[in-house]
Amino acid sequence: MPGKLKNKSILLGVSGGVAAYKAVELVRRLKDEGASVTVMMTEAAGHFITPLSLEVASHNRVYTSLFDEPMAHIDLPAKADVMVIAPATANILAKFAHGIADDLLSTSLLSYQGRIVLAPSMNWKMYENQMVQENLRKIKSLDVIQVGPEKGTLACGEEGLGRLSDIPDIIEAVRAAVTKKDLSGEKIVVTAGPTREYIDPVRFISNRSSGKMGYALARAARDRGAAVTLISGPSSLQRPFGLNFVSVDTSEEMLGAVATETGDDTTLLIMSAAVADFRPQERSATKIEKSENMTVKLRKADDIISHITCRKKRPFVIGFAAETGSNIDRAGK
Repeated sequence: MPGKLKNKSILLGVSGGVAAYKAVELVRRLKDEGASVTVMMTEAAGHFITPLSLEVASHNRVYTSLFDEPMAHIDLPAKADVMVIAPATANILAKFAHGIADDLLSTSLLSYQGRIVLAPSMNWKMYENQMVQENLRKIKSLDVIQVGPEKGTLACGEEGLGRLSDIPDIIEAVRAAVTKKDLSGEKIVVTAGPTREYIDPVRFISNRSSGKMGYALARAARDRGAAVTLISGPSSLQRPFGLNFVSVDTSEEMLGAVATETGDDTTLLIMSAAVADFRPQERSATKIEKSENMTVKLRKADDIISHITCRKKRPFVIGFAAETGSNIDRAGK
């Protein structure tokens, strides 16, 4: 079903890395979102995937040479709402960082004046190389969104940071690129997920919060240009890109993180985390042995919102509370 990318024009650049074969799936997913996709390939990319495969997936002509059409490097970028480079190899990153234009893709990068999404992919040793990192720092100073790379098993069989980001994450970055930046300049802190209140090292009291609400709010604020910090309790959700992520476990840790991350320049605090209302009065240092019965004494957990609202200079605060029924009167309090 078409989404945020409906009627958007995407120019996809595919450079010569092993992950180039994933470009077919990326094209399909972009089209599922309602986008029109035009593909450019480097000569090296042709060793990993054929232009015909991408032409079939995109339903558009695939461009491979600077001389396919006399003005392709000007005309194609001018029509694009977003330019995506996936995979972005060390070679294309170096060309972009230093203004080298010796093929269709690198020349098009220099002529493009809109939002660019880069999805790096390479061997971990290459990615961690000082020159590659310097090139990325230079590129990040421009209006560029970088997504990934991720840690995982690489084509060479080694483990490390260099794997192309998953297709849904790249799609998410493209959505962010086309979203109006009406929250630019705002600093927003969002909490999400449950907390765990430990009885002993292996047992804890928690709740069924997934964190989906907070993660969705954090992504939406990020897409709209805000500087976002997401403070999350234990969750199986994937960490969103492009924001400051703080992982916590207990309500005490959540309180500490909120107090630290919510500064005088924070404009909005969204407390969507399902923070425990009670926690064990005492925590055993060792696992409590099995017995017929066990009594756990609880005490009230700290109220995080009250710690923030009592500040002289505080942000606007939005709080969430889970209820088992409709209780409008209580919500008003």
